[in-house]
Amino acid sequence: MEKHITAPFDKKTAAELRSGDYVYITGTIYTARDAAHKRMQEALEKGGKLPFDIRNNIIYYMGPSPARENRPIGSAGPTTASRMDKYAPSLLDLGLKGMIGKGKRTDLVKQAIIRNDAVYFAAVGGAGALLSKTILSSEVIAYDELGTEAIHKLSVKNFPAIVVIDSKGNDLYETAVETYRED
Repeated sequence: MEKHITAPFDKKTAAELRSGDYVYITGTIYTARDAAHKRMQEALEKGGKLPFDIRNNIIYYMGPSPARENRPIGSAGPTTASRMDKYAPSLLDLGLKGMIGKGKRTDLVKQAIIRNDAVYFAAVGGAGALLSKTILSSEVIAYDELGTEAIHKLSVKNFPAIVVIDSKGNDLYETAVETYRED
């Protein structure tokens, strides 16, 4: 099924998404990779605040390349999500609604997705140049000294993704294997 959603999004929208759905996201999403996640975790452990309101938002596991002429950003492909798995459950518990990356997630992340009515999306790896064409603007909002790992606020229009893990815990990486398994 093909769906269009606006980010940030809420529990009701998350509940309507199913594993395997093709989704086009329009609105605001944030980028964060390993170093930014570590910084956010450290801030939370010290009783500090996150650099943006995480509630109902989406984090895209991506570190952009430098912007090309007349473009807000360079290549913008996903990175491997499992590197953020040790941080994801606490962010989901704080209200994060979506994550975009590539690859499988741990059972702890899946349980946090279910517990918080959230969604894990996959973007196509290797398609960073094409994905960047859906990004209308990019602004560094935190951790500028981390370079490509700084947190960016992106404005996107029809950013393509696939629901891998839906709010009920259905996992496309598992169900797709079963669909094509020969007995």
